[in-house]
Amino acid sequence: MIRIYHNSRCSKSRCALTVLEDSGKEFEVVNYLETIPTADELRTIIAKLGISAHELVRKSENIYKEQFKGRDLSDEEWVLAMIENPILIERPILVSDDLAVIARPTEKIYDIL
Repeated sequence: MIRIYHNSRCSKSRCALTVLEDSGKEFEVVNYLETIPTADELRTIIAKLGISAHELVRKSENIYKEQFKGRDLSDEEWVLAMIENPILIERPILVSDDLAVIARPTEKIYDIL
């Protein structure tokens, strides 16, 4: 089953959700601002994406610019920062059993479908 980490205020996330609905595939929606991923979940997502934790951080967010820009944090410190400030998590993220994608651009969804 596919899991989408979704923010309903984000147009890219809403678009990804529509593509999933139209695909006919079974999926689960996680509103990650309300149901914050655990550290283990974030580590798993990062591993499936094949990126560093810092690459999963939304650098356009004010909190990033005000508190984190220019800081040299470890992957674990970035994971903790995303848990404490889930708005920092890039979106939308789609995760299957063995793969994850950040659906930016939206066409990346098809890598997981």
